[in-house]
Amino acid sequence: MRQVYTILLYLSLPIVLFRLLWRSIKSPGYRRRWAERFGRFPAPDIEASLWIHAVSVGEVQAAEPLIRRLLDRHPALPLVVTTTTPTGSERVRKLFQDNLIHLYFPYDIPFAIDGFLRRVRPRLLVMVETEVWPNLLAICKDRDIPTILANGRMSEGSAKGYARLGAFSRETFSLITVLAAQTQADAKRFIDLGVDPDAVRVTGSIKFDIRLPASLLEQAAVVRRNWSGRLVWLAASTHEGEDELVLAAHRRILRVHANALLVLVPRHPERFERVASLCRKEGFNLARRSAGEQATQSTSVFLGDTMGELTLFIGAADVAFVGGSMVPVGGHNILEPAALGVPILFGPHMFNFLLISQMMLESGAAIQVETSEQLASGVIGWLGDASVRTEAGERGRQLVAENRGALNRLFALIEKQLPPTA
Repeated sequence: MRQVYTILLYLSLPIVLFRLLWRSIKSPGYRRRWAERFGRFPAPDIEASLWIHAVSVGEVQAAEPLIRRLLDRHPALPLVVTTTTPTGSERVRKLFQDNLIHLYFPYDIPFAIDGFLRRVRPRLLVMVETEVWPNLLAICKDRDIPTILANGRMSEGSAKGYARLGAFSRETFSLITVLAAQTQADAKRFIDLGVDPDAVRVTGSIKFDIRLPASLLEQAAVVRRNWSGRLVWLAASTHEGEDELVLAAHRRILRVHANALLVLVPRHPERFERVASLCRKEGFNLARRSAGEQATQSTSVFLGDTMGELTLFIGAADVAFVGGSMVPVGGHNILEPAALGVPILFGPHMFNFLLISQMMLESGAAIQVETSEQLASGVIGWLGDASVRTEAGERGRQLVAENRGALNRLFALIEKQLPPTA
């Protein structure tokens, strides 16, 4: 069956390359460094590296504390981090500069995997969250390279999809050396799909082990002063189709809190210009972070059209709506605002963070909304009552603190797989 899968991959290569070219129209980073995706690049001068794969920005952020601990505890261990997207690549470079090697993840075709492995010579592969590639796992198994699926999660829908592939899925999942699952439910779904029960550990989510810079609150206070002490709500990581809902909600909010400021941060940089045009078209007075513009008293929308500053904006906001949740994307990480004591709103599509979102709702740290009207109502309520807002934020902060520890458990599993020379 894996041979059929591989043949289909080879046949789809023209489509894959066309898709890269098409995406590069909006995001030029997709047209660069194509050779790396085929395992072709100058071999770095390293031996026996540790390879960590983090798909994009969200996985890089989740893996940051783990990577920093590895760099600290094993400074002589060559560390290779791969991503799939240019935004993930940019985040790796910004966080770690030249302290590790970044490459694009190779396509799951044998010659690309072979070329990659021959050049980086990993002693261990750690895949962050649910990255399951049949050829990669099989080739690593053949070469005695242990594989760890870290922070593993498996939704009920994804499990059903994999199960439809029958023996092929069971064969593929059985190749994973160690699986660090977020929850017991995730663990059971992986075992049902073929992972050896003896290879599974429930470690919790490393996203609870969030690291915030010591200077963040001071920097956020400076940003807050530049916003003239106004009531501020943040719409973070919005996707196509959400910006219109957010702006409609803001229009309702302004009827109650006339001086409220919306800080709008689209998820993907290629959408910045389009969202800016939408704000102007809707009649909002706009200031843009990328242009160095200040949010004056007449500014109604502040566009966070820069990379790497979302956490700063969260720290400066009174209320945060987390996007990717009003459209069926699956949501984004709600733990940063929780860790900063900021009350949270999100939409109905949180299947990528199902357990965490449920925990936030049960604790009273978050509100789930389904419409623009409900979003406006939730924001209006919290902006209008500082004590209720503060109490909700504190519940989120406490929830994060109580669930830390997954990073220690995952790190211990990784160290068990590393040879003593590491």
